[in-house]
Amino acid sequence: MNQMNRGTSSGVPADAETGQGAAGSADSGTAKPPEEWVTGDEPATGAQLSYLQTLAREIGEDLPDGLTKARASELIDDFRNRSPRVDT
Repeated sequence: MNQMNRGTSSGVPADAETGQGAAGSADSGTAKPPEEWVTGDEPATGAQLSYLQTLAREIGEDLPDGLTKARASELIDDFRNRSPRVDT
């Protein structure tokens, strides 16, 4: 098996902190809540910010400055639930 196929079925390794792959689906239900993440206080990733900007635009929200990984994850869940385009 090559390195690209390790981790999730999408070929993207699952995030070690969240137990989630790139598509955000939980692997075997072992995901930790954001407040328990070891790296939750680190700045949000570029991918999180890009996705949040798209979702925020769709629902007419502004993004706060200085988002952490944990807070960005919570906002993604909130914005996805409010987006008319995303099936949850």
